[in-house]
Amino acid sequence: MSEVTNPLYKKALLRLAADAAGAGTLPAPDGAATAANPACGDRVTMTVTLEGGRIAALAHQTHGCLLTQASAAILGTAGPGLDEAGLAALEAGVRAMLKDGTPPPLPAYAAFDGVASHAGRHVCVLLPIQALKEALELVVIK
Repeated sequence: MSEVTNPLYKKALLRLAADAAGAGTLPAPDGAATAANPACGDRVTMTVTLEGGRIAALAHQTHGCLLTQASAAILGTAGPGLDEAGLAALEAGVRAMLKDGTPPPLPAYAAFDGVASHAGRHVCVLLPIQALKEALELVVIK
């Protein structure tokens, strides 16, 4: 399929997913959480370590579609350095981009420009963010 007929499988998304930045596990994480989409079977586990309230390192184990894999890879690169407020702002920016077509919160998210018209696939893009958010919340609760 060409990018014109199926924007959900464009080269930029394929590259992100293949790169799989941050894939794996951390040896001694401060927090971990798994988010799943029962409708399609996508599943993401995020592990994090924190330093001074910010993500020092993260790793993900992602079993899902191309969109979920690409989104997790973006977090693998962009996640370190974020705190809870920064992650909340990133999530709000991604939601707005998908819902309203606002500019992406980070340049890498521009690869998802064809997903906006596929509301059922928004959860795929947001699932890694949800898992990371839950992992951070667990660290804060400790």
